[in-house]
Amino acid sequence: MPRKIDHDQRKTQLAEAVWRVVVERGIGAVSVRVVAEEAGVAVGSLRHVFPTRAELLKFSAELMVQRASDRIVALPSSGDAQQYALDVLMQLLPLDPHSRAELEVNIALVAEAPALPELVTIRNHAYQQLGEGCTRLVELLTGRPRDEHILHQARRLHALIDGLALHLLMQFPSEDSVWAIEILREELARTVSETSG
Repeated sequence: MPRKIDHDQRKTQLAEAVWRVVVERGIGAVSVRVVAEEAGVAVGSLRHVFPTRAELLKFSAELMVQRASDRIVALPSSGDAQQYALDVLMQLLPLDPHSRAELEVNIALVAEAPALPELVTIRNHAYQQLGEGCTRLVELLTGRPRDEHILHQARRLHALIDGLALHLLMQFPSEDSVWAIEILREELARTVSETSG
């Protein structure tokens, strides 16, 4: 059993090294040698866990998606649907150095997908998960079952999240992000009032 734990820890250690390399030097710098050096392990040790660069990038992408999902699932639900929806959506925005780095890595991995078919499935799954999550939030906010109107509102929310994330990523990290949270609050309130009206 300890060998399995060590193996899993090593995989995570290597994935985190991939993320650091992507943020500091770009996706093109990710190689078995560079990642092994960043992680402080021998190349042979890395190749034992991930025989190819593609497998290393695939696991790194999967782990990133899983961690984001785990953060959202761990959020406590409250009686205030709008606040809960805001809490969930804020997990998807680059509001601190960690989530900013996560988004930078995510974008780099998406950009690499045409060259690595292994990443296409992960990219598409993450996109579908976000779309489904937005749909569920709109259902929660409106108290209505899924129909064309709900799906339209969910697509709008999904597009807003993607746009806000990119805007926040492009601004200097020290700049205020309150404006983005306020836009989200307004959109959630609009979704409730338009549907009930």
